Amino acid sequence: MALSVTRNATAETGNAIVPNERGDSLSILSPDLEVIQTIETCARPRGIHFNADRSSFFVGCADDDMIAIYDTATLELVGRIRGVSAPETFDLHPDGRRLIVSNEEDAAASVYDVETGEFLTDYLTGEEPEGVQVTSDGRLVFVASEAANLVHVIDLEADAVIADILVDTRPRRFALTPDEAELWVSAELAGIVNIIDVGTLKLVGDIPFLPTGFRPEQVTPVDLVITADGQRAYVALGRANHVAVVDVPTRKVIDYVLVGSRAWGLALTVDEKRLFVANGLSDDVTVIDTESLKPIASIPVGRVPYDILIDDR
Repeated sequence: MALSVTRNATAETGNAIVPNERGDSLSILSPDLEVIQTIETCARPRGIHFNADRSSFFVGCADDDMIAIYDTATLELVGRIRGVSAPETFDLHPDGRRLIVSNEEDAAASVYDVETGEFLTDYLTGEEPEGVQVTSDGRLVFVASEAANLVHVIDLEADAVIADILVDTRPRRFALTPDEAELWVSAELAGIVNIIDVGTLKLVGDIPFLPTGFRPEQVTPVDLVITADGQRAYVALGRANHVAVVDVPTRKVIDYVLVGSRAWGLALTVDEKRLFVANGLSDDVTVIDTESLKPIASIPVGRVPYDILIDDR
C-alpha cells in the first residue's frame, strides 16, 4: 500500500483542480482561468479534498475502489489508499489523520488513517451515501443517504450513529454555517435545501428554488457553500442550469445566476470574489464574479466535471 509522505506546506499555486468523472482525468486551471494541464488519473474520479496542511490532496476513485493522493505543488501521484469501496465524497477530521468516506455501493461511511492507509472502522448508512461533513470539534459526522432520504449523525466519541434525520427527497451535500448552529443539506429531487439545527438535530426549515422558466422537477440542487461571514450562500441547481444566491439570515433567494448545463460542484476562492461552478453536462466550469453576480468565464474541461478544489490559501 503506497501512501502519502508528510511534507512542509508549500506556497499556494492559485490553481483550481477539477476531477472529470467520465473523463478519468483532472483538469488544472490557472489563476488566469486557462486549462494549463490535464492529468490522466483513476477510473471515475469524484470527491476531492486537501490534507491538513494542503501539501497534498485526495481524489476519490469510485470505479477503482481507492483514493489517489497527489502532491499539490507538483501534481504528481504520491500515494494510494486501496480497498476503499466506491468512494464518492469525504471530509477530513480536524486531527488531520482520519478521512471519513461515503461508500456509495456499500451503504456505509468508512474511516481511514491517511498517513498509514489503515482502515479504522465503518458505520452503516442508508443506500447511496454521498455528502460527508465533520464538525470543527471533530465529534459529529453527518452523512447524507440519497436513497433513504436520511441524514445520519455519527458521534465519533461514542463510536455510534446517534440519529437518523428524515429530510426531503435525495439529500446530496452539506454546508455548515460558520457558527455551526445550522447544517444546510441539498435535497436534489425536492428542489430545496433543508436546514437542520445542529444543537437539537431537528429539521427547522427549508428553502425552495425556482428560476424563471423552469419547472419544479427541473430544479435539482446539489452542491452548496456558505461565505465565511455567514451572510450569503450559493447553491448549484443542477439541471436548472443556475446557481441560486441566498441571504443566509433571512433564508431568502436574492438572485439566480445562469451557468452551464447541470451545475454540480462549487468552490469559492479564499477572498470569496470568485465562485467556480462545475457543469456536468456541458463539460465546462463557469466562473462567477460574486460582487456583480455575473459570469466572467466559461472554461471547457474534461467529460462530466464533478467537483472543484482551489489551491489559494
